[in-house]
Amino acid sequence: TSNISLFINKIATKTNGSMELKCAICSENPKKYKCKTCEVPYCSLTCYKTHQETPCEAPPKTDSPLIQEDRNQPQRTYLYTTVDTVDPAMLEQLRHSDPLKNLLYNPHLRRLLQEIDAAPDAMKAVRVAMMEPLFVEFADQCLRVVEPANASETHDQTLLNS
Repeated sequence: TSNISLFINKIATKTNGSMELKCAICSENPKKYKCKTCEVPYCSLTCYKTHQETPCEAPPKTDSPLIQEDRNQPQRTYLYTTVDTVDPAMLEQLRHSDPLKNLLYNPHLRRLLQEIDAAPDAMKAVRVAMMEPLFVEFADQCLRVVEPANASETHDQTLLNS
C-alpha cells in the first residue's frame, strides 16, 4: 500500500466532532447517512441513487498494523530543498483540515489520487488531473492549508500559465 493511499484513508476516516460533515455527493447538506459499502456520507435518497450509479468499494480498515508502522517511521529529511519544498510540519496540518477530509470522502477523488500515485510519470498524471474540477478543488484546499496567504494567487497564476 502506498503512502498516499494510507494518508488518504487516515484523513478520510478521522472526524472532528466540532464540525459537521457535508454530503459527499451534493456538498450542500449535512450528511445523514453513510454508504454501507464505501462509507461515503450522503444526505438523501436522491444523493444515494446518484452515488449508486458508479460502483464503490470498501475502504481499508484504519486500525490495521500499517497505520502503526507509518507512525514509527523516522521523519523524512530532504537532501535538496527548493522554494517549492513544503515543511513537514505544514504537511502534517493537512491531516487536521476538515474541508480536506470532506473532499476525501469522494471515491472519485480517492481513485484519482491513487492513479496519480501509481502512474509511471506522476507529473504528467497531475497535469491531466488538473483538468478535473474535483482535483483542482482538492489541490486548492491543500494549498490553503500549507500556504494560506498565497493559495488563490497561486491557482490564478497556474490558470494564466496554462
